[in-house]
Amino acid sequence: MSTCKLNHSTQDVIDKVELQKSHLPEILAEGLFKILQTKPSQVLLNELFHLLKKYDLSSPNEQEIRNNRLSQLIILKGED
Repeated sequence: MSTCKLNHSTQDVIDKVELQKSHLPEILAEGLFKILQTKPSQVLLNELFHLLKKYDLSSPNEQEIRNNRLSQLIILKGED
């Protein structure tokens, strides 16, 4: 995954979750939608966007790595 200096809006991330939802484990998609209702930080929005970017084109191994990071972020945000 690459990083960029562009800040992504909550709507950008919602759109990306919607686009990738059929490729994501359902529990992750649900957790992401919950996070996005809590006014996440810009840093979190950017990380989520890049984890979801081209998710469907990633190898199964890369998807598993991304799933693990998404799970961590969902758990961490839930502890706030």
